[in-house]
Amino acid sequence: MPVVFGLCLPGVLSPASAAPLACGDLARLARPDLRIARAEAVPAGTLPADNPGRAALTGAARAKAALPAHCLVEGTIDPRVGAGGVAYGIGFQLRLPEAWNGRFLFQGGGGLDGVVGEALGAIPVSGATAPPALLRGYAVVSTDSGHRGRDNADAAFGLDQQARIDFAYGAVGAVAREAKALVAARYGRAPAHAYFMGCSNGGRSALMAATRFPTAFDGIVAGAPAFRLTRAALGQVWDTQAFLSAAPKDPEGRPILAEALSEADLTLVAGAVLKTCDAADGLADGTVEAVASCRFDPASLACPGDKTATCLSQPQVDALRRSFSGAKDSQGRPVYASWPWDPGLAAPGWRAWKLGTSKTATPNARNATLGPAAIANYILTPPDPGFDALRFDFDRDVPRTAETASFNDPTGTFLSTFAARGGRLLVYQGVADPVFSARDLVAHWQDLARDNGGAALAERARLFLVPGMTHCGGGPALDDFDPLAAIESWVERDEAPDRLTARGTAFPGRTRPLCPFPREARYQGGEAERAESFSCKEP
Repeated sequence: MPVVFGLCLPGVLSPASAAPLACGDLARLARPDLRIARAEAVPAGTLPADNPGRAALTGAARAKAALPAHCLVEGTIDPRVGAGGVAYGIGFQLRLPEAWNGRFLFQGGGGLDGVVGEALGAIPVSGATAPPALLRGYAVVSTDSGHRGRDNADAAFGLDQQARIDFAYGAVGAVAREAKALVAARYGRAPAHAYFMGCSNGGRSALMAATRFPTAFDGIVAGAPAFRLTRAALGQVWDTQAFLSAAPKDPEGRPILAEALSEADLTLVAGAVLKTCDAADGLADGTVEAVASCRFDPASLACPGDKTATCLSQPQVDALRRSFSGAKDSQGRPVYASWPWDPGLAAPGWRAWKLGTSKTATPNARNATLGPAAIANYILTPPDPGFDALRFDFDRDVPRTAETASFNDPTGTFLSTFAARGGRLLVYQGVADPVFSARDLVAHWQDLARDNGGAALAERARLFLVPGMTHCGGGPALDDFDPLAAIESWVERDEAPDRLTARGTAFPGRTRPLCPFPREARYQGGEAERAESFSCKEP
């Protein structure tokens, strides 16, 4: 008997029969608004493609294990010709394992997207050793969010109105609907549970899934979410300006950003932060668990005279103060959040974003390379491709970001539909994240609690701060944990995550609990390297 398809939403396939389709037959489900370029079986044992550049932006653990037998589908939703005659469409990749566990995962992207990542469902924490979702039996989809870029830093799509909308949120809804329909067609039944998981911009998309598509997902994992991307980008410019003011100059008088603070300088600051805050959790162990109470002033390291290896110059002190206090306008009003002090500031991941490693006046810090193009082409409305972001005026130019913020930043707190249907939200953030401030996320979490029953928010949503961790992993942190297993247990067995047990290569042999905010880990006695010796307590 032939399989007949009807419509449940405009342009979205819905199987009217339970008869599953063979992998290759999925190609015949193509429509003018759904191009399927590939639908083919992939044998077991195939190795995943390696993309360290993308992993650096998404935090996804590098998947090394051979893949299971699965069906690979690639296509484009709503292909069109946009502004300037540029071809657009929402590209996607869907992997459907032969041994399906009945679950579906939407894999978030990173940077400015523009590239379809390998749909493996790798845990979006760089230190994770847990297997990718595909290897667990999940059907997994990924997307370029509606545009094709040279790489994840290409902001040219910001010149097209629809491409902006697709990147902000539109691709999430479109890909989720089409992918679920293809899953149902392949297996003859719809997914029993749908999840979303991503870090960085993938974390922003995850929060967008909760706020704009509250019926689409049962469980959502949002790592280091760029939930105020438009303001965080301004914070990046602020930081670059601050550190350039302390940078030595080349023979032509141009500042060398990476040399504003040497490795030794940052190690000096990290050591002083540890000396000030490490023992507040009951144990001096090289990490700051008592995040809420850590107070540090770099002026304590100011040189009384000439700069030496044991102190900081006054311009360096001023730059650190200016950066960590957060972007402000000329009246002192916050434009972006302040930053917590954490020894992770001496980690390579912190330097990669704030300072870079370039020995010349051409910086390679991601704040100076990724952010300015995004501001000029996407965050400013109308776009201003010739805009010099390093000359951003924090009085005059901030209002120019408001329109993009209105549809790009998932700052909403009204989650009644998501909560009513049993949705669960797990969010994690590195305290030493140099891209998105943990303090900004904490402030948002307090807003969520205010509008969702106070302590009752924990029944549906929990935030985990990771001491020492930089962006989506890395740093002097325990960044090996499994948020996918945690959200799965919470959704399907109502086992709320009272703690996440973490380990990591930065501290071999150590385990610690990651505690749901506002609780923090406190040493209770016993073997210092074991998570069981710590409890989660209110600060």
